[in-house]
Amino acid sequence: MRPPGPTPPFRPAGRELLAEKVVVVTAAAGSGIGAAVVERCLDEGALVVISDRHLRRLAESHERLSADHPGRVRSVPCDVTDEQAVEALVNAAVTGYGRLDVMINNAGLGGTASVMEMTDDEWSRVLDVTLTGTFRCTRAAVRQMLAQGHGGVVVNNASVLGWRAQAGQAHYAAAKAGVMALTRCAALDAAPYGIRVNAVAPSLAMHPNLSKVTSADLLAELTGQEAFGRAAQPWEVAAVMAFLASDYASYLAGEVVSVSSQHP
Repeated sequence: MRPPGPTPPFRPAGRELLAEKVVVVTAAAGSGIGAAVVERCLDEGALVVISDRHLRRLAESHERLSADHPGRVRSVPCDVTDEQAVEALVNAAVTGYGRLDVMINNAGLGGTASVMEMTDDEWSRVLDVTLTGTFRCTRAAVRQMLAQGHGGVVVNNASVLGWRAQAGQAHYAAAKAGVMALTRCAALDAAPYGIRVNAVAPSLAMHPNLSKVTSADLLAELTGQEAFGRAAQPWEVAAVMAFLASDYASYLAGEVVSVSSQHP
């Protein structure tokens, strides 16, 4: 058995990579990648609009973040399966801060079912949240950025399951492969206007909610597939997303960055 990898370093301090950028993050409440990318963007000097469909968690996140970053956090409820709610989210960012610079599409929905047992509703729900929701948010953000006329950035959260197979994950894997294809195609549509669209593909990012919905045996199996012998911390994925959102990634378009040793 491979020994566990080294404990990850403490989350590094911000370097103003996103100073005064207006950033919207979907599925931002809770303890996963969305929450981590909000904290990273704030550490990097951004003005952030957090969004989630879970109203209680959203309110709790807003209260906590606003206490640490007064005047730099707004919250807007949003279900990414609702086109009008997505439009309202973008409009709220513009009303509150005057513009939209970065859209980070983190919303996604999983589940486990074999192809033989999966229902149409299970399939459609995962695709609607994970793929079509990302499309709705990308479309709304790019339209706003076009209207502003000074470029912008979209960062999508894909998954290594968009490249590789895992039993019981046909709907989620298909959705994440779709996010990768959407990212590449949207990047070509948006690039002439100075708008960059890229994605990250994490494999296993450990947070409290994950252990509640995933068996210990499966977590151990997935951890064993990682080069470092451990799961990523959410902030390690968030740091790559913040890099893609920053001007340091100014010549990247249509890329899917594997935050893992797993890639095609």
